[in-house]
Amino acid sequence: MTDPSKLSVAVVCSSNMNRSMEAHNFLAKKGFNVRSYGTGERVKLPGIAFDKPNVYEFGTSYEHIYRDLESKDKEFYTQNGLLHMLDRNRRIKKCPERFQETKEQFDIIITVEERVYDLVVLHMESMAAVNNRPVHVLNVDVVDNAEDALMGAFLITDMLNLMAKSNDIDNDIDEMIQEFEERRNRVILHSVLFY
Repeated sequence: MTDPSKLSVAVVCSSNMNRSMEAHNFLAKKGFNVRSYGTGERVKLPGIAFDKPNVYEFGTSYEHIYRDLESKDKEFYTQNGLLHMLDRNRRIKKCPERFQETKEQFDIIITVEERVYDLVVLHMESMAAVNNRPVHVLNVDVVDNAEDALMGAFLITDMLNLMAKSNDIDNDIDEMIQEFEERRNRVILHSVLFY
């Protein structure tokens, strides 16, 4: 397989705002068939006070969130990068989506922190079997800030480019993960689950 669009990929973070959307943007530009999600109960973004985050329901449009933050304090949310991030997001898709609510099936699910990985695995294990289609769930730790999200998008794309070259990902994935871990000095969590 050399066509990245043949792999169905999901990238998952907590709120479907920063890390998953940066990777979604990058992977889509590289030709991957990609969707992105969050696993949190709600979408949480930093507020003006540390103890008062901006909280939205999944499904609230990026446009609405952008306008809401802009009306609250345009200068503050411009300086901290949230309006820029939301502007990027609204050009990619309509709204943040919650992973636990999707019915889509993927070949590979990439998470960006161990807590999100655990939630994805827990959700997948709790689902009734549909067709026993395998899915590889992988975790690449990415710190939740703009710079690290961009670097994480490069790492995720590098790993998926490696996997897109495989004609039999189910048999080749362990070797590909080991090669990636050694080359990038990263530890990758991996589970094989079934739809």
